[in-house]
Amino acid sequence: MPKPTPAPPTLPIDRVGEIARPVVVAGADYPSGSLQPLHSHRRAQLLFGLAGMMQVVTQDGAWVVPPQHAVWIPSGREHLSRMLLPVTTCSAFVEPEHAPRQAQTCQVLEVPPLLRELLIEATRIDPLYAPNSREEDLMRLLLAEIGRAREIPVHVPLPQEERLGALCRSFMMAPSIRSRPGEWAEQLHTSERSFNRRFLAQTGMGFQQWRLRACIVNAISRLALGHSVTVIAYDLGYERPAAFSTMFRKMTGHVPSAHPAALGVVRRSR
Repeated sequence: MPKPTPAPPTLPIDRVGEIARPVVVAGADYPSGSLQPLHSHRRAQLLFGLAGMMQVVTQDGAWVVPPQHAVWIPSGREHLSRMLLPVTTCSAFVEPEHAPRQAQTCQVLEVPPLLRELLIEATRIDPLYAPNSREEDLMRLLLAEIGRAREIPVHVPLPQEERLGALCRSFMMAPSIRSRPGEWAEQLHTSERSFNRRFLAQTGMGFQQWRLRACIVNAISRLALGHSVTVIAYDLGYERPAAFSTMFRKMTGHVPSAHPAALGVVRRSR
């Protein structure tokens, strides 16, 4: 069955704030490699990738958004968006007082079939939908489903401290489960105990938990690019692909080959 795509938005995205409705939804297409520089919205935003793959970055960290997933961006949160693959989006812009999620940082969310279809249908609705109409009922249900969506662990917090932040960004380019806190401590000319305290204070996560999260995000990105599970596993430092698959399933709820990022590659190749 052909995949439905959003209708072109009836209103430019930069004008949604002018519409006096609790939620306004618009669709858009972006080529691979396109970048939306650092910006913010008065409304909260649910940015859904119907196809393709995105990365969202704030001062707090980085989030990879696999195909068929969405990222919740709180109102006023400065962020940039980078399209790692060609992306078709549906964006729901929600007035802060109607926001169904109260998180202060971004969240990547699973998008179950009902939420997906609601977002697609909402792009076809006149932004000035009438009160007490079917369209308003649909928007209420859309907000409720956004509130119920499950968060997945693809956030990698980044330290504000310059030297530690530089090490983290460098690690994210080629992460490995074999990296040890003692090695990082040596580079920062501190003890391992001091490093662990410093890392936890800066990221809110222990080093091993953060390291695993960075590996998961890297793996999801590479699955979306069509890399094999075996190659990814060995590159991340696993001796056996099965051990990598077990960890990946524990963290994401999917085996690598069945993750939406990998399934998106299969769909594109058909």
